Amino acid sequence: MTGVFLTFLLLPPPGEKGDSGQRGPYGKSGKSGQSGPQGPNGIRGTKGSIGTPGEPCKAQYAAFSVGRKKAIHSNDYYQTLVFDFELVNLYGHFNMFTGKFYCYVPGVYYFSLNVHTWNQKETYVHVMHNEREVVILYAQPSDRSIMQSQSLMLELEREDQVWVRLFKGERENAIFSDDFDTYITFNGHLIKPKSEG
Repeated sequence: MTGVFLTFLLLPPPGEKGDSGQRGPYGKSGKSGQSGPQGPNGIRGTKGSIGTPGEPCKAQYAAFSVGRKKAIHSNDYYQTLVFDFELVNLYGHFNMFTGKFYCYVPGVYYFSLNVHTWNQKETYVHVMHNEREVVILYAQPSDRSIMQSQSLMLELEREDQVWVRLFKGERENAIFSDDFDTYITFNGHLIKPKSEG
């Protein structure tokens, strides 16, 4: 009969815990995951304050078109042609009270004047640049009333004025119109600002 011998080894008790070792190198970055769904919109912020207005001269545009429904007759003095209504008045450069266009954007401008003559009366008006007569629109007395027009280009500096003047009453001078239709128009627009060289 064979005997079984069990051997027991006596191990010493575990020692104290040692210090942590140095950190190992980082591993390679993993692949980017898919983007998650978009979150809900946040609360709307408060409205910002209004900025300061820009200077008129920085707007590189100028245009106007004005009309008059009232006829006009010559008087003992020159009369500035004042208009009744605006068709276009960009940035308000045409003053409806004075009947004058004021240049805020220096440059080259195109102007046109359209009037209707009166039977048996002269039509005698000037397009004025400041106080200088630039061009004339003239029609002799006739049995027929007709539309007359004049156009021109002017190079304007800041604060120059362009307007229309009816000649004084040395002769029977008039422009026809009525309260229903528009026979008199004055138009102008900037072609090329001086700042562009």
